[in-house]
Amino acid sequence: MFQETLTAQPVIEAGRFVLRPLRRSDAGLISMYTADRRVAEGTRAIPHPLPPGAAENFVARAMAEKRTEDVWAMDGSTHGLAEVLGIVSLTRVEPDQSEVGFWVGPGFWNTGFASEAVAALVAANPHNSRTLFAEVFQDNPGSARVLTNSGFEYLGDAESWSVARGGRVPTWTYLRKMG
Repeated sequence: MFQETLTAQPVIEAGRFVLRPLRRSDAGLISMYTADRRVAEGTRAIPHPLPPGAAENFVARAMAEKRTEDVWAMDGSTHGLAEVLGIVSLTRVEPDQSEVGFWVGPGFWNTGFASEAVAALVAANPHNSRTLFAEVFQDNPGSARVLTNSGFEYLGDAESWSVARGGRVPTWTYLRKMG
């Protein structure tokens, strides 16, 4: 993985919410959402059950000056929605390539929030990436649609480890050429 100190994260307008850097007060909602087995099993890195302090540690890493990924909260509070609807992230893997990750709280599934967040992140391209890539588990076609709706193209099948599932899970890999 490419290592560099990331710059300050911008706030990104995303329609019904904004994408903003995490703050310590987000840990409670993040903990509540990620404690749900369905959310954890949709990701590579969230364990289930969620250990005490995991959300606080995640927020602290996301706020660190020497972090390896930029993480934004989908904050709908200015539009009468929850302060945290979900998370979207960018991890720089090479100087001109970043990986997109996202999840949405279960109460907000099938609302289009993930599509809005990824589209806003692609439009802003805060890492000035030449390419973005992402992978989704093959049993989650909704997340695949989020990517294709934002111009990602299917590259192929692979596998990734899921901490919550305790094993390798078949994935679909996607790429988005920028500019």
